[in-house]
Amino acid sequence: MTNQRILAHFQESAELKLRAGTELAQPISDAVELMFSALSNGNKILACGNGGSAADCQHFAAELVGRFERERLPLPAMALTTDTSILTAVANDYSFNEVFSKQVQAFGQSGDILLALSTSGNSLSVVNAINAALERDMRVVALTGKGGGEITNILTDADVHICVPHDRTARIQEVHLLTIHCLCDGIDAALFGGDADD
Repeated sequence: MTNQRILAHFQESAELKLRAGTELAQPISDAVELMFSALSNGNKILACGNGGSAADCQHFAAELVGRFERERLPLPAMALTTDTSILTAVANDYSFNEVFSKQVQAFGQSGDILLALSTSGNSLSVVNAINAALERDMRVVALTGKGGGEITNILTDADVHICVPHDRTARIQEVHLLTIHCLCDGIDAALFGGDADD
């Protein structure tokens, strides 16, 4: 791999992040407000996604249950991607497309938030989880790309859609990770105000 090819990855990523920041600042802010309100009312955040998005869900939950940049009490967040017994039982006995929706039905309650990640917006397991969440009077924060896919059609006006303006999966995932850090920082700022050094 030539240095020029490597630099091209960095340049494309940096340019997208700068452009996406302008477009996504408001929906990210709306998502922080939605999440903070839910957490303040004693509700929790469930997160789901496949592949790299599954790793992002676990990253998000770890930042809330542990900490992001400030010491604070743990916040209730749960990745629906980690219990292999549930995942394999549901996939085997029903369908992989129900691995998240079954868990939303089991653990989700009115007022909770579903953080749903799908780079294409068309992952059926994630789409089904969103539908299950909406049936339970939960709100949804969806992280997508590639125009948002099917997820665009099922979200309500009370939900938040953060759609990365790009078609390349790797670039979308990079912006999703930055978005997750913005969400965690925003929640901490809503809790404490100011900067971590204050």
